[in-house]
Amino acid sequence: MSEINPWTTKTNEIVYQNNWIEVQHHEVITPTGTDGIYGVVHFKNLAIGIIPLDEHNNTWIVGQYRYPLKKYSWEIPEGGGKLGVDPLVSAQRELLEECGIIAQDWQKILEMDLSNSATDEHAILYVARNLSFTEAEPEETEELALKKIPFETLFNMVMNGEIEDAMTVAAVLKLKLMLG
Repeated sequence: MSEINPWTTKTNEIVYQNNWIEVQHHEVITPTGTDGIYGVVHFKNLAIGIIPLDEHNNTWIVGQYRYPLKKYSWEIPEGGGKLGVDPLVSAQRELLEECGIIAQDWQKILEMDLSNSATDEHAILYVARNLSFTEAEPEETEELALKKIPFETLFNMVMNGEIEDAMTVAAVLKLKLMLG
């Protein structure tokens, strides 16, 4: 099996865009040599996720209604980081905005591609420690609930299927392995 791209792009047209995404329509020749189409959603930001962890292994999760899914979701603090900006700076901003938390110690624990069959969205996930607290500064489009829980409770919520957010699931499982 070769790692060389077996697809040929004949045309690429932007059919929609806003401040966050760009939807592209591609006319292609498939790996089997037939004509085809491919839709790609290009994300204009990097996906950022943070597990804040205090000295007692408590963490904070954020609850919000997720419009595309038409349901409420509990998840780790998450947001977008501008491409070309240090992802750690974006993570620090997101943790402050959503939780009012400032962390002194940061560790990148995971990078992942989200929904790579249709998007180019890339995520970087961190654990943040040595925490101090101030007022949260959510964006005007966010109506957030904040909950402090033991990390073990969050892990159980993931394992029980109460939390389905991909970045939360991946970060929690990775951190659980790291903590032993």
